[in-house]
Amino acid sequence: MKAVEIDGYGGIDVLQLRDVPIPEPAENEVIVQLTYAGVNYTDVYRRNGDYAQSPTYPTPLPARIGVDGAGVVTATGAGVTHVGVGDRVAFTRIQGSYAEYAAVPEAMVMPVPEGLDLETATALVTQGTTAHYLGTSAWPLESGNSCLIHAGAGGVGQLLIQIAKIRGARALATVGSAEKAKIAKARGAEEAILYRDVDFAEAVLAATEGEGVDVVYDSVGKATFYNSLKCLRTRGLCVLYGHASGKIESLNPLDLSEAGSVFFTRPHMAHYICSREEMAARWKDLTGWALDGRLDVAIDKVLPLDDAGEAHRIMEARESRGKLLLAVAAE
Repeated sequence: MKAVEIDGYGGIDVLQLRDVPIPEPAENEVIVQLTYAGVNYTDVYRRNGDYAQSPTYPTPLPARIGVDGAGVVTATGAGVTHVGVGDRVAFTRIQGSYAEYAAVPEAMVMPVPEGLDLETATALVTQGTTAHYLGTSAWPLESGNSCLIHAGAGGVGQLLIQIAKIRGARALATVGSAEKAKIAKARGAEEAILYRDVDFAEAVLAATEGEGVDVVYDSVGKATFYNSLKCLRTRGLCVLYGHASGKIESLNPLDLSEAGSVFFTRPHMAHYICSREEMAARWKDLTGWALDGRLDVAIDKVLPLDDAGEAHRIMEARESRGKLLLAVAAE
């Protein structure tokens, strides 16, 4: 089978398309023949070595890239009870989805309900789960809450804006262009702030009559983090769930005090889907919202597996307007 692997950390040039053996299922594993593999920013972090020392997301070399996808089960190992051969499934949190087949622990395999296509399922399984845990667990949004969502026109950003709306919260967003502002507003953002043109903290405070928002969801990192703290109300929460512009090198705890005794967390999705049951509950919400029309899932581009490098380039250049997919096999 074909698979995209790396032998060392680095730029796009380290991605190599190779012929490798089709895996066999171990106990409690299934083999999925992929139709689509999803492209996520975590793939970039793993490719460039940002997670090289992470015990949560280890990336020992050589490594196969990709953490999510959707397709059809072709084989099951001993102990598998929830899915069978021929089932359409989506999965996340398994290293190696940029491939024609993947061996996946059953705990991370979710059935794709009738009426939901595999493109949408792939777009939802990681980005949707991320948006879900951010908006329902890291800070459980509810009516009367307000939030600031950075990268509001990105895959997670668009979903998170809609989840905020579903839960009755007010959503503000930052975006990088007028085109992206239209996307964020179409998803339900009350304000779409062009962060390159204005001081977004001042804009947020103006939009909230000086109070600030309850929670900031920040996937950008170095370029936005310190101003994100200034956007919070007293005892608000900054959730830093990515570092697209670079990692935060240091934080003085007194900065949290001066910002209004605010709170700060840097979560991993892994800690918000600690069991099959937790993942299944999030998946039920997400697929239900998609099927009943409350959640519009944006697919930006579908590229062939051998164009994984271009997908990474698009993501790192912040050109994406939704989920990027790699087409692995015909649906």
